[in-house]
Amino acid sequence: MSDLLSKYPKNSSDTVKQSISPSIAGWKYVGFKLLELAAGKSAELPANENELCLVLVSGKATISTKNEVFENIGDRMSPFEKKKPYAVYIAPHENVKVVANTDLELAVCEAPGKNNFPTRLITPTDIDAEHRGQGKNQRFVHNILPDNKPADSLLVVEVYTDEGCSSSYPSHKHDEAIEGTETYLEETYYHRISPPQGFCFQRVYTDDRELDESMAVYDKDVVMVPKGYHPVATLAGYNSYYLNVMAGPNRKWQFTWEQDHSWINTEEYK
Repeated sequence: MSDLLSKYPKNSSDTVKQSISPSIAGWKYVGFKLLELAAGKSAELPANENELCLVLVSGKATISTKNEVFENIGDRMSPFEKKKPYAVYIAPHENVKVVANTDLELAVCEAPGKNNFPTRLITPTDIDAEHRGQGKNQRFVHNILPDNKPADSLLVVEVYTDEGCSSSYPSHKHDEAIEGTETYLEETYYHRISPPQGFCFQRVYTDDRELDESMAVYDKDVVMVPKGYHPVATLAGYNSYYLNVMAGPNRKWQFTWEQDHSWINTEEYK
């Protein structure tokens, strides 16, 4: 199995189902956790130097810090309802308590913080939605924490790709700091599949093919993208959702298309 793929532990009773740290991923910036809580259960996230973005992938919760209480937030019981999510931005050095008001699937997105911005609620009305692509390369995007919204390091987005389509495509990369052209951003993909017995494919590869991994990705698996191109392809009968977490030294989403496939963006392809 690829070192870039973190499998969902189906038989685990732990609250934390996925935990990707910089030390595990072999990088410097991005952390990701998946918490699953039954209704009425709670969890605490200890304070550290990171900023957090808590995304309610499904379910409702009350999320509180020393100075803020966000009561009974959440508006979808499955990400495949395609409603915009609720999220909470947590400033560094704040303890967090999460109480599940329903069964809860909570993504904890982390990156280094600088204490420039206070804790705040991100509601569906704060989140922009957009359609990208054409033909069999179409997807629908919720920009939860894009680079035009306040944060120190984190970029967070969720993407829907219908059956038989590709996304994160044409292949693109963001692994070099090239002024005005490309930024260095590490990235995780938290995948959901509907129906859940299905799978999709993700490839992570570099121009020189020093890195070239192709993975069958199942429901609730996580793919780590330390560098290179990273397209996703769905199969007939199965729709895809994924939550992306990105961070790097420059909080800007700038990327480079793989030259061989950039023609997919032109009028030549429809």
